[in-house]
Amino acid sequence: MNDENEKNDADIVSEDLDDSVVAEESALETVKKLREKLKKVTEEKQAYLNGWQKDKADFLNARKRDKEEKDQFIKFANENLITELLLVLQSFEIAFANKESWEKVDKNWRVGVEYIYNQLKSVLESSGLKEINPFSQKFDPTRDEAVEYVPVTDEKQNHVVIEVIQKGYSLNGRQLVAPKVKVGEYKE
Repeated sequence: MNDENEKNDADIVSEDLDDSVVAEESALETVKKLREKLKKVTEEKQAYLNGWQKDKADFLNARKRDKEEKDQFIKFANENLITELLLVLQSFEIAFANKESWEKVDKNWRVGVEYIYNQLKSVLESSGLKEINPFSQKFDPTRDEAVEYVPVTDEKQNHVVIEVIQKGYSLNGRQLVAPKVKVGEYKE
């Protein structure tokens, strides 16, 4: 019976070992599967995070572009009105340019008209209008409109604006009206 008991004990130990090996192999396989699943989930998480970050950056860039476009629109929304009012401003300047006729007008009336002119000019300037007066500057064909080339004797006056016939204007850095000028032309 001892042999039989030993045999039974050996079978039990053998079964326990088989079960523990099987359990250990099963645990290793489970850990392996869990690691693969963790790796897959981590990759998905990273892909979602990258997509979210890209979308957030795109959204912020779109918002920035919209704000810039809105600012530009506001900056130049009154451009047509200001261009039309420039004609009125230029009419005032033409009237003031004729000194002889202007001096004959009643002084009180003249002061009132000059006040209205200054008021109009101030309102336009507060809207971003700037006067372009290139007198004695180098002629710039991208800025100025040459109405006449005048012969000059001084070489330093060559291609220099020697007279401004009509001032130019820009609105917030964008030229609306080119100044009309006479340009010096030196010939030996």
